[in-house]
Amino acid sequence: TMQSSGHRFRDVEHHPLLADNDSSSSSSSSEADMADRVWFIRDGCGMVCAIMTWLLVVYADFVVTFVMLLPSKDFWYSVINGVLFNCLAVLALSSHLRTMLTDPGAVPKGNATKEYMDNLQLKPGEVIYKCPKCCSIKPERAHHCSICKRCIRKMDHHCPWVNNCVGEKNQRFFVLFTMYIALISAHALVLCGFQFFSCVRGQWTECSDFSPPVTVILMIFLCLEGFLFLTFTAVMFGTQIHSICNDETEIERLKSEKPTWERRLRWEGMKSVFGGQPSLLWINPFAGFRIRRLLLRGKKGGPEFSV
Repeated sequence: TMQSSGHRFRDVEHHPLLADNDSSSSSSSSEADMADRVWFIRDGCGMVCAIMTWLLVVYADFVVTFVMLLPSKDFWYSVINGVLFNCLAVLALSSHLRTMLTDPGAVPKGNATKEYMDNLQLKPGEVIYKCPKCCSIKPERAHHCSICKRCIRKMDHHCPWVNNCVGEKNQRFFVLFTMYIALISAHALVLCGFQFFSCVRGQWTECSDFSPPVTVILMIFLCLEGFLFLTFTAVMFGTQIHSICNDETEIERLKSEKPTWERRLRWEGMKSVFGGQPSLLWINPFAGFRIRRLLLRGKKGGPEFSV
């Protein structure tokens, strides 16, 4: 413990007393500089997992389109299912990108300075907390991520499949990602069921442009992928909605932390994450996206170096 500007200053990892809104308002200039950079975590495992996610979605789209739908003799069956499946695939991958490239709510590094503390206008003797790993003042409910090497506001967990933390600013996109992956997996399993039924009832050589052994192998792999992804993402989607409604992150639940904040009502928690009143914007991963702003960010700051 050391004295600074009449405030007690402690190096700890948890239970901060500094309110979230106080820190965010006083560090607006630092966060504005961070906003000019494209957020990207240079983690080898995370990048491999993110690439695998895209490859698996592309594989599913290939099998559905070229093995099951295009050879079908039912034109409208192929068109309707093809459009629906590809729209879900685009929404899923867009949600994945938004989750991966959105700042999850990182606290500026090295802001534990005398000038910063003076700007906080805290009462004499009030305890504030510093993260010794990234030398930043920890807002309430912030936790340090060893992979991102930053303190993240309302950090829920670090997900290697999106190569990013899930936190205050990108939780909405992560929820949409799990929802759309679950939907696309369920759709793929239903299509596989219809395809197996039609192939068994008819001639295997006529139900696909590929040979029967190749067709069976491709569809078995798709069924395994669809079942695993559906199980994982459906559970994760339910867990995220439960956490949002209870205003409690996964880390806080696992640590059994007693809330020092005023819990939001269930509906208020949903509105705080998804923004505003219920509308189609809640399920739109493109909401708030500006191509021009992204290009300006790229010119100004480039990728967020290894954060």
